[in-house]
Amino acid sequence: MHDIIEQLESKRAAARLGGGAKRIGAQHAKGKLTARERLELLLDEGTFEEWDMFVEHRCADFGMADNKVPGDGVVTGYGMINGRLVFVFSQDFTVFGGALSEAHAEKICKVMDQAMKVGAPVIGLNDSGGARIQEGVASLGGYADVFQRNVMASGVIPQISLIMGPCAGGAVYSPAMTDFIFMVKDSSYMFVTGPEVVKTVTHEEVTAEELGGAGTHSSKSGVADLAFENDVEAILMLRRFFNYLPQSNKEKPPSRASGDPAERLDLSLDTLVPDNPNKPYDIKELILKVVDDGDFFELQSDYAKNIVIGFARMDGQCVGIVANNPMVLAGCLDIKSSIKAARFVRFCDAFNVPVLTFVDVPGFMPGTAQEYGGIIKHGAKLLYAYAECTVPKVTVITRKAYGGAYDVMSSKHLRGDVNFAWPNAEIAVMGAKGAVEIIFREDKGDPAKLSAREAEYKARFANPFVAGARGFIDDVIQPHETRKRICRSLAMLKDKKLENPWRKHGNIPL
Repeated sequence: MHDIIEQLESKRAAARLGGGAKRIGAQHAKGKLTARERLELLLDEGTFEEWDMFVEHRCADFGMADNKVPGDGVVTGYGMINGRLVFVFSQDFTVFGGALSEAHAEKICKVMDQAMKVGAPVIGLNDSGGARIQEGVASLGGYADVFQRNVMASGVIPQISLIMGPCAGGAVYSPAMTDFIFMVKDSSYMFVTGPEVVKTVTHEEVTAEELGGAGTHSSKSGVADLAFENDVEAILMLRRFFNYLPQSNKEKPPSRASGDPAERLDLSLDTLVPDNPNKPYDIKELILKVVDDGDFFELQSDYAKNIVIGFARMDGQCVGIVANNPMVLAGCLDIKSSIKAARFVRFCDAFNVPVLTFVDVPGFMPGTAQEYGGIIKHGAKLLYAYAECTVPKVTVITRKAYGGAYDVMSSKHLRGDVNFAWPNAEIAVMGAKGAVEIIFREDKGDPAKLSAREAEYKARFANPFVAGARGFIDDVIQPHETRKRICRSLAMLKDKKLENPWRKHGNIPL
C-alpha cells in the first residue's frame, strides 16, 4: 500500500509539473500563465475536481514511447464559478506544445459528454500548437471527435473558448463552433494556415499577429468577441461574463438583485436625440442609462460598430441588447452588422435570454460592395434570427425605422411582443426627401414645390402615429420613462410561452 501511495504521489507531481520547470519558465517569460495557474484563477478557490490526471498518449513512433507525461498536455475536470457548476479543459503548452493527441482529445470529449449529461457550460482554455504530428491521422480523428461534440452541445449548453496561445489549422474549428471566443493580445492567435504557408502559396508577407492575432479577429474578421490585455484580465472578465449565462437551455439565466429601482426615470434621455435628424448620437449612452446600475457587458465592441450587442440586466433579469448605433455609418445595417447581431439573437433565443432592441436605422447599406458581397442573404440572417426567436422581445424605436430595416429590427410583424416608439420616431418606407423625389418626380425642377411636398410628407409620416394606428406600435412613450416601461414589459413577459412548428431544423440563409 505504501508503495502505491508513493507511486501515486510521484505521478501527481509529474502531472503538476507538466513539461518541467524550464518550459514553465519559458511560458512565464512570454507573459503567459500555465494551464493549472489559469484554472486556479478561473474557478472558485478549492472547487476544482480534476479528471484523467494519469492519462498518457499511446504513440510508439518517432521515439514517443519513451516520452510520456501524465495528463498528456491538457488539464480537465469541473469546478465552480461564482458558485455555479462549469466543466473545463486547459491545454498545457509546456507539454509537446499543447499539441492534441488521441488521448488528449479523449480527455476533452469526456468532460464535454459529462457537461451535456448534467446540463452545465463548458469553457476551453486553448493554448496548442495543433495536431500532434507524430500521431498522424489518430490526432485528426481526435479533433473530429471534439468537433462532433461541439455541434451536439450547440444550443444545449453554453460553450466558451478562451484563446490564450497559438490555435492553428484544424484546432481553430472547435472554438469557431462555440458560442463565444475571447482572445489575449500579443500572445494568442488563430489561423487555418500560418504565415509561412501563406507566403509560399500566395506570396503575401504577413506576421502571425497580423494574420490571426487578437486585434485582427476582434476588429477585422469578427471571429473573436473580445480581446484582453493579458491572461489575468481575460480570466477575470470571463468570470464576470459567466454571470449572464444559464447553465443550459432548460434554465433561465441567473437573476441578481439590484438596488437600481425598476421605476427609475432619467430626464436626460429627453434630449438625447438631436433635433436634426441627420445628426448622430451615441446609442450606448441610452443603454447605460436604461440598464441596471449602468452595467453593460458589450461584445464585439471593435467590430461592425454600427450595431451594438451585449448583455445587461433590467430589474435583475438578464437581457441581450441589440442596438443600431447612429455614430457609425448612420446606424445602417450592412453585411457585418447583420451577421454579428443575428448570431447574438440566436444565442439569446437558444438560452432563454429576452432580447431588448433599440432601433434607429435608416436602412440597409447601399453600394456594389454590399450587393456583390451578398447583403441580401446576409441581411436575411438577421431577419430570420428575429423571426424564429421565441423568447420575450421588447423593441424601442428611438428615431428612424426606415424600409426593410424597420421590418428586420424586431418589428411587431416578426412577433415582437412589446414595441414602443419615442415621440420623434419616424417609421416609413424611406426618408422624406427621398420619398418626395420619387412620388413627385414632375416637381423636380421646382425646389420650392418640392420643399413644400417634403414638409407635407414629414407632417404625415415622420411620426410614430401611422404605425400606432395600425397597432404596429403598442405605445408612444416619453424617453425618460424608457427603463420603467421596459422593466414592466419584461415582468409581464417572464412566463411567455411560444413554440415554433416542429421541424428537424430550419434552413437559415447561411
